[in-house]
Amino acid sequence: MHEPERFKSPEYLAILDETGPSEVCRLSPSALNSMQEAAKKYYPLEACGLLIGTCNNGWQVDEARQIENLNKERAADRFQLDPAGYRNVDRELRGTGREIIGVFHSHPDCPAKPSPTDLESAWEGFVYPIVSICDGEVADILFWTLNRDRSRFQPLLVKHS
Repeated sequence: MHEPERFKSPEYLAILDETGPSEVCRLSPSALNSMQEAAKKYYPLEACGLLIGTCNNGWQVDEARQIENLNKERAADRFQLDPAGYRNVDRELRGTGREIIGVFHSHPDCPAKPSPTDLESAWEGFVYPIVSICDGEVADILFWTLNRDRSRFQPLLVKHS
């Protein structure tokens, strides 16, 4: 897979925590499939959506829902999650014991590594899968979360449940 030079730049490398995975994310097959299908459907634009599940001794992702990317000017390399979509899902989940626990998005023709823009919008305690999609096919999917001081992304160990 081609890796654009910007992913090798000091700005991009500075946001990755080199300590490796320290937490576990359990992922249902249907959630994985939903993220991959959204990335394929919207290629060559970025797809985005929400992860739904629980946060007890790590994350349990039961479901992934595609939400509209409102960024129309730079949809090939940026996403803006529709706040109305977020609110609707949040409202729907109230009282169910499940909650929004993360945000996924795709990187068309780029690696599944976070960018400085991703770091600027990241929330503490959320899971951030990135789906690398090249020539319309899923190449990789990596899961990230903020490190303890929220200054960088660290990878998560993913277990399929």
